[in-house]
Amino acid sequence: MSADFKHVNYSWDDAHAATLDPVARLVYRSNILGDDQRITNTGGGNTSSKIAEKDPLGGANAEVLWVKGSGGDLRTSKRDNFSSLYQDKLIALQSVYGGRADKGLKSAAEDEMVAMYFHTTFNLNPRASSIDTPLHSFLPGKHVDHMHPNAIISIAASANCEKLTQEIFGGSMAYVPWMRPGFELGLAMQEIARRQPDVKAIMMGQHGFISWDDDDKVCYIRTLEFIEKAAAYIDEKYQAKGGDATAFGGQKYQTLPEEQRRATLAGILPWLRGQVSQQKRFIGTVQDDEKILRFVNSADAPRLAELGTSCPDHFLRTKIKPLYVDWNPQVEDAAALKAKLTAGLEQYRKDYASYYNACKHANSPAMRDPNPTVVLIPGLGMIAWGKDKSESRVTAEFYNCAVEVMRGAEAIDKYIALPQQEAFDIEYWLLEEAKLQRMPAEKELARQVVIVIGAGSGIGKETAHRLVKEGAHIVCVDLNKEAAEATAKEITDKHGLGIGVAGSGISGCGPAIGLAANITDRASIRAMLDQVALAYGGFDHICVTAGIFVPSDTSGHIPDDKWALTFAINVSGSYYVADEAAKTWKEQGLKGNLVLTTSANAAVAKKGSLAYDTSKAAANHLVRELAIELSPLVRVNGVAPATVVQGSAMFPRDRVIGSLAKYSIPYSDDEETESLVGKLAQFYADRTLTKAPITPADQAEAYFLLVTNRLSKTTGQVITVDGGLHEAFLR
Repeated sequence: MSADFKHVNYSWDDAHAATLDPVARLVYRSNILGDDQRITNTGGGNTSSKIAEKDPLGGANAEVLWVKGSGGDLRTSKRDNFSSLYQDKLIALQSVYGGRADKGLKSAAEDEMVAMYFHTTFNLNPRASSIDTPLHSFLPGKHVDHMHPNAIISIAASANCEKLTQEIFGGSMAYVPWMRPGFELGLAMQEIARRQPDVKAIMMGQHGFISWDDDDKVCYIRTLEFIEKAAAYIDEKYQAKGGDATAFGGQKYQTLPEEQRRATLAGILPWLRGQVSQQKRFIGTVQDDEKILRFVNSADAPRLAELGTSCPDHFLRTKIKPLYVDWNPQVEDAAALKAKLTAGLEQYRKDYASYYNACKHANSPAMRDPNPTVVLIPGLGMIAWGKDKSESRVTAEFYNCAVEVMRGAEAIDKYIALPQQEAFDIEYWLLEEAKLQRMPAEKELARQVVIVIGAGSGIGKETAHRLVKEGAHIVCVDLNKEAAEATAKEITDKHGLGIGVAGSGISGCGPAIGLAANITDRASIRAMLDQVALAYGGFDHICVTAGIFVPSDTSGHIPDDKWALTFAINVSGSYYVADEAAKTWKEQGLKGNLVLTTSANAAVAKKGSLAYDTSKAAANHLVRELAIELSPLVRVNGVAPATVVQGSAMFPRDRVIGSLAKYSIPYSDDEETESLVGKLAQFYADRTLTKAPITPADQAEAYFLLVTNRLSKTTGQVITVDGGLHEAFLR
């Protein structure tokens, strides 16, 4: 069967399907449909099955509609992502709707019906029903697939959609003009199926399509066959017109070479992030692959971008239209690009306000953020923005879908967008607004990017794990790249990579990435910061936990090169990081935090740690100096730990043994390292007022506190986390 399809994947496994109960078969069908982005986009489309169930009240047989509920994604959906509703009660709602609609209250009736679905719930299933529920209930098939394939939407978004539907599919697919999903559309489809009993699919103008059958495997195959036929038709017409060489009116601009392209993007992204984050901070995703570059470099890109997207699923993510910047990468420089972006953003906000004011109703929600979520730049590619990395990746995915729809529509006819009033009524739908208002509050560090330097082990690793729990995106940086990537992997394994297309090509670009940097080398620091810009669009805070301890030799001296290395890492490195980051913070214009690591030893002189102690004393004052230099945009504070043995890279086994011997603490050479560490940690703890070992988690809590707004008026301070070392009390 797989050989019969070139434009979609056939994934049905009879042996596996045979082991599943009816609801599990629905989940299975949904997952394999959603797994192919040519069939439907992330979060888009829905599936259903009408299944015979035992009514929990009395045990009588009941026909139950299992349909993908509100939210969720077909590819990853489980059983609890589906709502279950009494089919007969759903049908009975038609009379309720009809009574309201006949009185000229159709729009209000549509909204009221969604609340009525709760009265049809089977077996107390808590999953909220989708607005598409009537489409699935009112069609005659036992199994229904509603998909958003690019190929089908290309036809749906064509000026002559109805004619093309007949030409391509003959009498096997009917047509319904654009209607907002809901009861009215469900009733229209019901009437089409009644009048045309041989039809098994309906083209939904400017939306997608829906197909059905009484056998779930046949329904699945039919869905694939319709998409395959549409894609093959478009491909034939596309190639006949010249294919890629003439796509979107042909090429107007040249793509910049990769190195220059990435350098230009890294230079402009933090500034752009600051511009679009005037109301709320955004996280970016860069896409510069061949397909998106083909579009942004084309002659027709300005015209098509201005039309905006067609499918409602697309523009809910991408807004009514993207910002296209008519910049010539061959003759104009980055300064010209910034000037054109500035003008473009200003005009975009005005256009969005005009769109809102022209389309709003008396009860419309207040205007939302007027900044674009998609920016298109010739020679460079696309930048998508979202509240987190996952959302920005999905936004990028959806505009990719929109581009493919435009390509297909222009190949076979002429692309048309959804009328602005219809688009507005979906974007500002009161039920959608109510759903937004019900969403839980964002976490404390949501929308923020934190760079943790020294994240490969010890305090840095613990800090990375602490901050990501509060919603932060974490850049794990270490001299040892493998250690940084390992920490990032621990985070993504626990919290997931999110969904959507790959970003700028940086591995594992989800809530955490691992990068290498040598903080004694400015070029290495700048390269790392540029990679962060390409991954997320910019950054908000930096925690420097990297450090080095070189003990004096047996004569009490430390070699000159070790003295220099100690100061290079513990003092100069923090300064270089701050100085390079300051350039980005200034460009971005968003408030941030810098947290450096000093030590209790900065205030307490100890034998055998001359270089370390004096370097940490210098770091203490560096905190104060940088607080002045970087104000008012950036707050600078420090964390001063006492000796942290557990999990510290500065306490390998040989140093632990050396310290135990130094302090005459009994131990044996064959003793487990964990036991040795515990003895030394308790020794240090016994010298404090709290008598408890100091852990990396204790330090991480201080870093968390200082990068949040909980101490928003605190800068130039060093917080001690030393268990109460009275020798280090302020003097």
